[in-house]
Amino acid sequence: MKRGWCYILRCADGSYYTGVTSNPERRMSQHHSGYYRGYTLLRRPLELVWIQEFPSISQAIRAERQIKGWSRKKKEALMRGDFESLHELAQSKEMRERRSRRKGWV
Repeated sequence: MKRGWCYILRCADGSYYTGVTSNPERRMSQHHSGYYRGYTLLRRPLELVWIQEFPSISQAIRAERQIKGWSRKKKEALMRGDFESLHELAQSKEMRERRSRRKGWV
């Protein structure tokens, strides 16, 4: 089974890009060189701010999809390794969703 990595880049405009790869060194080189046309092409230079290895590429893809749905604050808590804040931010979203369901908004 092929290992995978999920990563977050900080772009020159301050935005974040979340991606997945099976070869981090090659993928970072591709981002920096503009090899692929896409989100990061016009937002260089880029800085790798977080990366995590997973036992399989499919697990890395699941993490990427989850992180892409997160707020900026939640992504920044992950990058800092601030798991207490990450947990609190997750609870806040859940609480908002519960309140919305009770009021019939969702």
